[in-house]
Amino acid sequence: MKIVEQVKAPTPKFFKVLRNIGLVLAAVGGTILAAPVALPVAVTTVGGYLIVAGGVASAVSQLTTEKNVIE
Repeated sequence: MKIVEQVKAPTPKFFKVLRNIGLVLAAVGGTILAAPVALPVAVTTVGGYLIVAGGVASAVSQLTTEKNVIE
């Protein structure tokens, strides 16, 4: 199964929910980093981690399909 076919294949419900949670985490992290006020270093570090974790969770969830074919 090629990567384009894998992305277009149907995603199970659990991974759809996980993808949406990942997108929310990434959005929260982006909001923290883009805040117009000066935030402590620990908070901005957590914001960066949220962006990475959310992006990875969303990407992995999107590539998970209901039917995996090993070629």
